[in-house]
Amino acid sequence: MLKIAMANFTKESFLGDILKEEGNAEKLAKCGVPCPTCPMATMEMDKLTIGMIAGGYGLDIDAILSELNG
Repeated sequence: MLKIAMANFTKESFLGDILKEEGNAEKLAKCGVPCPTCPMATMEMDKLTIGMIAGGYGLDIDAILSELNG
């Protein structure tokens, strides 16, 4: 069976790139990231990094990356 490699996200990964992978919006929501449902975020998908978002909302970046990369 061929395993497709998933992206290895870092705190520098852009929100738009993260959301290209199926299921990542749900993973972000599970971690408390409100951006996938925010109308303003849609205008900044290629500018916002997950590290910036985590810092702005006081979220645990390590927990978010673990969920995304797990």
